[in-house]
This record gives sequence, structure tokens and C-alpha cells, in this order.
Amino acid sequence: MLNQMPMATSSMVTTPHYLASAVGSSILQQGGNAYDAAVAVSAALGVVYPHMTGIGGDAFFLIHDGASGEITAYNGSGRSASCLHADTFKKMGMNDIPRRGVLSAITVPGMVDAWWAVWSRYGRLAWEQLLEPAVQYADQGCPVSRDLSLWLEQDAELIMGHTPLRTVFAPEGTLLQEGDLLIQKQLAASLRQLQSGGREAFYTGELCKQITMAIQEDGGMLTAADFAAHQGEWVKPISTNYRGYEVHQLPPNTQGFSMLMMLNMLEHVDMAALARTSPEFYHLMAEVVKKAFRDRDRYLTDPDFREIPLERLLCKSYADELWSEIQSHPTTAQPFLSQAMGQDTAYAAVVDAEGNAVSFIQSLYFDFGAAYVPGNTGVLMQNRGSFFSLDSREANVLEPGKRTFHTLMPALVTRDGKPYMLFGTQGGEGQPQTQLSVLTGVVDYGMSIQEAINLPRWLYGRTWGEQSDTLRVENRYHDDVCAALASWGHKVEARAPWDGVMGHAQGIVIREDGMISGAADPRGDGMAIGL
Repeated sequence: MLNQMPMATSSMVTTPHYLASAVGSSILQQGGNAYDAAVAVSAALGVVYPHMTGIGGDAFFLIHDGASGEITAYNGSGRSASCLHADTFKKMGMNDIPRRGVLSAITVPGMVDAWWAVWSRYGRLAWEQLLEPAVQYADQGCPVSRDLSLWLEQDAELIMGHTPLRTVFAPEGTLLQEGDLLIQKQLAASLRQLQSGGREAFYTGELCKQITMAIQEDGGMLTAADFAAHQGEWVKPISTNYRGYEVHQLPPNTQGFSMLMMLNMLEHVDMAALARTSPEFYHLMAEVVKKAFRDRDRYLTDPDFREIPLERLLCKSYADELWSEIQSHPTTAQPFLSQAMGQDTAYAAVVDAEGNAVSFIQSLYFDFGAAYVPGNTGVLMQNRGSFFSLDSREANVLEPGKRTFHTLMPALVTRDGKPYMLFGTQGGEGQPQTQLSVLTGVVDYGMSIQEAINLPRWLYGRTWGEQSDTLRVENRYHDDVCAALASWGHKVEARAPWDGVMGHAQGIVIREDGMISGAADPRGDGMAIGL
């Protein structure tokens, strides 16, 4: 399972799908910059990786601009329908927002707006040119990848039970298999509307009308006015210093701050002296995760609606307090119940010869999102809004025009103000944990980016229906490790040695001498391509 790590001196693209990586590399060879390549990759992923992402979803971009040295970010998450309150669903006799169907598609997709914002500010090539590969793969078809095939098999009942999904993914009455040709003609037509009409085609134009009319006819909540009101946001990234490296994340409504909190706690221990596959290591990671998630779950939502005490949460002195709590029970698992959440995402990164670096991530939330396609658009809608709470006492309670608690969190590490590392991963609550694994692998254990991604992982959290959290560990001869963890009070689950549930990570490292290394996760279908 060990991938060969490509190295280059000019540029690097890494994505969770080999075709998307090829698209990004092609755009760079056509004279595009990292921003052009990122938009083209993002669009292509929505076609070749349709179970994870698409234009019906959200996206976040974390950017280092080579010309100015500025580090900035774009929050491309959508807001809830203007008519919605928590009581809306309660009056329908529901205790929770549905996770599938038109009633789960209650937030405006922000991805297309994010593409337009990044391209408008930084892009070089024509907009139509960037979307053309996605159009061609949708219209002419692309091979079903290994990962898509596995998800089709896992979600067979869902696919066969929804006509628009069945028509695309089981056109002859049986599910497509790995290597079969996936054709998405309706999606191609929608992408062509984006090519000719740009951002406005999706938010005020004909495609918007097609989407919102179908949603209304099907009993949904989003309206044309909600789409027209959508606007993503350029934001200032947040960061913390970890052993001399500046680690950057997007601010809320993303969970990026939770990973920074974990790093602040870990500065209290010499990680290099702790064996990477020891029970002590996994125990420490689980307890650090619990402390960060406790505050994440308490505060995280749209900061326009609730105050989030970021300054305190990211303060080193607060990390001292949390570390003291962990040290008071050094080998005892402390009780904690996290929120169950979706974990299906696509992360990618691009750097170019001009010093531009783009770390970006996108998602439909659940696999195949809401499992709802409005009309004949071929646009699979996200169900991100289903994560809103209906409890008015909680920060993330559903309110009109609100962005929900978001799991998406691309990462960027700088050293002396210059990009050093771009990385991220698939997975809901797993994203900050896998980022922790990858970053400590490189910084604390001196590994290459590929070696760090290949490390055996853990995943602490709770899946839907579980009444307690579980510490899942990739079992590469870890039986004694799992036994020790269980004796310390952890509910442990030994997983497959290379388990897709741990997410698919990608990363790029730029050495001081300018050499660039790229890595893709062997658990997925990704590839890194350098020039």
C-alpha cells in the first residue's frame, strides 16, 4: 500500500482522484496558475467523484498568494433557507431534520460562488476553459473508480430507491462496477450553463430557476430568493505556532480551530520521544481530541449568530489548563460523547512555480448528499443543513439564513512566512484527527509527507445510532495496543490495516531548497503529479 512519492521543482497537484489530478496538471501546462488549476480540479472532482462532491455542495479555499505573500481564505458555505426556523420541522412532527431527501437540502450550495470568487481575484485562464474538463467527463463519461464502486455497493438501497440516482448509477438496472463508464448528460448540460453564464447562471439565471422550481414543486424549502441572496466570504485565516511552524485554518463556521487547540496541547509533550504506534500515543491523541471537541461542540456555529470565544480557545494558557486536565488522569480514558456527523469529502492542493499555494476542500456532506436531484439538472444537492440542531439551547440551532457547523477544514503550514505544507483529508470528525496524524508525522517524527499519510491512523468519535464514542485504530499488528487501550477504559475497535473510514488524505511539502513533494492516500483513488 506504499505509494511512490513524486517530487518536482516547479509545481504539484494532489487530489483524491487520478483524473482530477491530471486535469490540474494539464491546466498548469496550459499556462494557468495554481488558482486556475484549483478551480478546474474542484469542478472535475464534482464529476468523477460524485459520491463525495459536486456543484450542489460547499467548498473552502485557503490561499497563499505568491506575489503579495498574503494568506487569505474563502468561505464557500451556504446559508439556510430564509423561511426556516427550528419550529418549522417541529410543527411537522419531527425531532430532527431529515438526513436525506428534499427536506434535507435546506442550505444554498456555495461551491460555484467560491470558484467564481477565487478565479475572479486570482485566475489567469478563461473561465470556460477551466470548466471544460468537467463538462467532457460528464458528457462523454469517465471510468467508475475503485472508491466510487465501493460506495455504490454500500449505498445500493439508496441508489436503487431514488430514480435520478438509479438512472445515472444503474442505467441498465444494475449498479455500475469499477471500470464501467459513468455518463452524466444532465449534469453536463448544467455545467455548460455555468460555462456560458458564470456564477450568475447558478444563483440568478436559468439553472437557478430550474433548481429552485423543482425544489418548490417537490415540497422543499429553498427558493430563488435564497439563491440570489447567497454570497460567500473572504475571511482572515486563524493560526497557531507549533514548534516554529505557523499552522493556518479557516475560522468558524468551520471546525479548524479544534485542530489548532490540539496542537497547543501537544506542545507540552516531546512527541518524538513517544513511539508513534504505542498505546500511550493513541491514548494521548484520544484525550486531546476530547478536550478540543468539548469546546467545538459547545460553541461552533455561524459566528454571525453566536459569539465564539476564539481568542480564549486558541490561547496557549488555555491549552495549559486543558493539558492539566489530561495529566490529572494520565492513563484513564475520560468519558465524552461527541456529535455524530457525516464524513464524506474531497480534499486537494495545488502549488505553482510562482509561489501560489491553494489548499481546498469540498463536500456534499453525506455520501451522495441529500440523495436528491432537482428536476433534470443532474445536480446532486448537499444535505449539510441536516446537521443543524432543533434545540434552541444549542449554538448550532437552525435559524433563517444561517451557516451550519461545518466539518470542512483545509490546512496550510508556513515557515518564515512561506508555504511549507498543504494538507487535508476526507472525514467529518476525522478531519482534525487525521490532520494531527499527518502534521506530527512530518514535524515531530521527521517523515516525508507520503510516509506521514501512510501511518496507521486512529479515529475517535461516534457514528449514527451509537450511544457512546469509540476509538477506532487501524490494526497493523496492533492487537496488544488495542488491549492496553481497552484496559485504560477506551471502547476500542480494531479496524482493517488500511481502512477507508479513516478518510483519504492528500498533502504537499515544499522544502527550503524549493524541492516539492506530493502525496496521495493509498486508501483512496488519488494521485500526486509534479512538474
